[in-house]
Amino acid sequence: MIRIVIAEDQRMMLGALGSLLNLEEDMEVVGQASTGEEAISLVKKYQPDICIMDIEMPEKTGLEAAEELKITNCKVIILTTFARTGYFQRALKAGVRGYLLKDSPSEELASSIRFVMSGRRIFAPELMDDVYSEENPLTEREKEVLELVADGKNTKEIADELSIKTGTVRNYISQIMDKLEVKNRIEAVTQSKEKGWFK
Repeated sequence: MIRIVIAEDQRMMLGALGSLLNLEEDMEVVGQASTGEEAISLVKKYQPDICIMDIEMPEKTGLEAAEELKITNCKVIILTTFARTGYFQRALKAGVRGYLLKDSPSEELASSIRFVMSGRRIFAPELMDDVYSEENPLTEREKEVLELVADGKNTKEIADELSIKTGTVRNYISQIMDKLEVKNRIEAVTQSKEKGWFK
């Protein structure tokens, strides 16, 4: 019997997934979580074979939870609406065994679980096309500057922290905005987060 924990913050979806998988003769849903934190607790408590994880959840995201569960024997399958390269790359680093999209046919989920249980990995085909195409165009120094911007630091604070002049910080920020083709700092930070470029 394949033992499963499902983590999904939309209650109706959570219930539907649970019912669907319990219909399979070789599967049993042993726990249902609506936050990333709860998912980690349930996996530690029940030690399931599989944890099906949404990404955007309260307390901890599915990706943060997957990173924490990397050291367990539980195989994580991400099930999300987001076909974002950055999310996918983070999921791969977290060692997830599957990354599926919610608009896939429901029967695919059960077969994907069996596929992962056989020791293989399964990823939505639409993600494979662009995963290798998006490299971060920023230099190491530009990445440092942008991370400090994301931390809410102003130009002077960034200059002090990196021991450079404020004019140099401004130059870096304008180079970052040019390379990312964005209009302001907030867009630069948002885009980098979406693409999974922050550490």
